[in-house]
Amino acid sequence: MARVRSNDGIDLAYEVHGEVRDRPAVVLVHGWAGNRTYWIGQVAALAADRQVITLDLGGHGESGTGREEWTLPAFGEDVVAVVEEVRPERVILVGHSMGGDAIVHAARRLGERVVGLVWVDAYRSLGNEQPSSAEQVAAFEAPFRQDFPAAVERFARGMFPAGADPALVRRVATDMAAEPWDATQGSISRALNREPAVLSTLADLTVPVVAINPDIGPTDVESLRAHGIESVVVVPGVGHFLMLEQPDRFSELLSGALDSIDRAGARRATRESE
Repeated sequence: MARVRSNDGIDLAYEVHGEVRDRPAVVLVHGWAGNRTYWIGQVAALAADRQVITLDLGGHGESGTGREEWTLPAFGEDVVAVVEEVRPERVILVGHSMGGDAIVHAARRLGERVVGLVWVDAYRSLGNEQPSSAEQVAAFEAPFRQDFPAAVERFARGMFPAGADPALVRRVATDMAAEPWDATQGSISRALNREPAVLSTLADLTVPVVAINPDIGPTDVESLRAHGIESVVVVPGVGHFLMLEQPDRFSELLSGALDSIDRAGARRATRESE
């Protein structure tokens, strides 16, 4: 495990797996209350033929706390700091849940180094979100303020399908309950009104974006494609934490998504050389 400072002074923990190869490196970014170990089921397979970078976003895992303002762009800057420290020539950014917002921000900042994005249940539709008022945000936060552990457990259970491994549900609920309240509040509040910033940045991206979603809730495939998401895969029988619930199946899907981005990059390079 190595460390680097974010642009606002937060100490970030990260790991590099595998060797530098001809294929783009992949950066795996967890969501709210997760950490880099959530990708443990994918690292070995991916690192067989490309460099793999995992990190703990600020306020998560072994990274530091104490950020003055917890925002989605700040998490994106955490990704930027790690990529700039490791310095891969080309990267594919993979983001789960809130990590999907972080990688979109990071892609804008990192420019041509980024050759593709993969969303893992980050968005199930685009262009349909109605902005949440301050009153709606406060109502959503209220149960967490009143009884944080109980609210977190209910929240976690709702992310899993019936029959999910109870130990896995407990693990996720425990990780959520361990998050600092200031980071939790900032993450939840801003996540309720996150779509406009993502749509604005997506419109400027020229690299492929792939979405891998569970079927625990409906995915509006057409709305995603209408906003530039090149490929949408919906996985049956799984909840929000695909990488933990079905690690082998998810690893296959993620490898396929990365391969498709590799092929798109090769086609683009061929066109530019003609």
